Amino acid sequence: MTLHGFRGEILSLSHDPAEAPDAVRHEADGLLVVEAGRVLARGPFADVAPRFPGLVVERLDGLIVPGFIDAHVHYPQLGRIASHGEQLLDWLERHIFPAEKAFADPVHAASVAEAFLDELLRHGTTSALVFGTVHAASVEAFFAAAEARSLRMVCGKVLMDLGPDGLRDTVEEAKAESEALIAKWHGHARLGYAVTPRFALTSSDEQLAMAGELLAAHPGVLLHTHLAENTVEIAEVAARFTEAVDYLDAYDRFGLVTDRSVFAHGVHLPDRSCARLAETGAGIAVCPSSNFFLGSGMFDFAQAERHRVRLGLGSDIGAGTSLSLLHNGGLAYQAGLPGGYVLDPFRALWLATGGSARLLHIDRDVGMLAEGQEADFAVLDDAATPLMARRMAGATLAERLFALQVLGDDRAVRRTYVLGHCAWNKEAGHGRA
Repeated sequence: MTLHGFRGEILSLSHDPAEAPDAVRHEADGLLVVEAGRVLARGPFADVAPRFPGLVVERLDGLIVPGFIDAHVHYPQLGRIASHGEQLLDWLERHIFPAEKAFADPVHAASVAEAFLDELLRHGTTSALVFGTVHAASVEAFFAAAEARSLRMVCGKVLMDLGPDGLRDTVEEAKAESEALIAKWHGHARLGYAVTPRFALTSSDEQLAMAGELLAAHPGVLLHTHLAENTVEIAEVAARFTEAVDYLDAYDRFGLVTDRSVFAHGVHLPDRSCARLAETGAGIAVCPSSNFFLGSGMFDFAQAERHRVRLGLGSDIGAGTSLSLLHNGGLAYQAGLPGGYVLDPFRALWLATGGSARLLHIDRDVGMLAEGQEADFAVLDDAATPLMARRMAGATLAERLFALQVLGDDRAVRRTYVLGHCAWNKEAGHGRA
């Protein structure tokens, strides 16, 4: 089997730095040895290179980090990014639901899926947990496009039997379509499935119960939905689920809170919910850009850390305003400050890589650029703009990383590699080199 080496500055986190020290793994002059798409060896160039005489080595200029992992994003909303006006529920009615109706057309779905995945790679993102629409065709199109690019992705058909006209399924349809998609795609290539009720208000009790049955019947499948994003939404959930203690409990009653559950946002959570999330191993995909854009609020990092809630980082396009997880890491820092939480730049990188991987249960394969993991990585240019170059002069590693998160975006991504192959090359201006 052919080996290939990549030499450069390498940075990753082996675990959450909030849980234990010594999480940073950094080689100023490092070597990645890749065999059959996986990392065979990693370490200082001077130590690793002699073990592989005759190795073909490619020099990569920039900071090599694990490919970013977007823990919550809606691919059908790509074309509605930057849509003006209103908070969550009104914004959905005005902009998102009309756009999602078009995904009944498989040709349209395929076109958007292609564009979306190209954008992810341009932003250094190599894995994601993705919402489709209520239409099974939207998930088929997404998985086909992801498989063609050899990407590790998780997606699911939206369940919403209480949705508007054109975006409404039935319990029976939803079950049959979800079962068929799981059988065809879950565990195929690098793909995984997520049972995906949009949120509590768009599914009947019967459909939520069916979602719980699907989750229980298919070990390894994730649960992906929204939780406690907006105060109006929370009030409406409380009015409907009168016996539930809180929003999370509305899901819990249907078997939807497990160690495979990923809840987007969690902006307004009581301590009881945080304790229950930690108890079950469920987690939150933090989406700072979206939370700011819709005026939903700021995620309470200090509360989550007290309860040891698992976290990942999401762009939440299209309420989010950037697919860049660098940019979203910078916004996460800003979101924590009013609550007295100062997000460390290394933890921000963990949330965008290993943290999201752990949340999505794909951390055995991606997220840390560790030996045995798949060779998905991005090469970052910390001098991508004149201002960034000025800021980096004389900076420490932590200062460089923080400046990348505050000032960086897709311009800072020089290349993106998938299974050791270049899938995005900024200099070439297109995909695989």
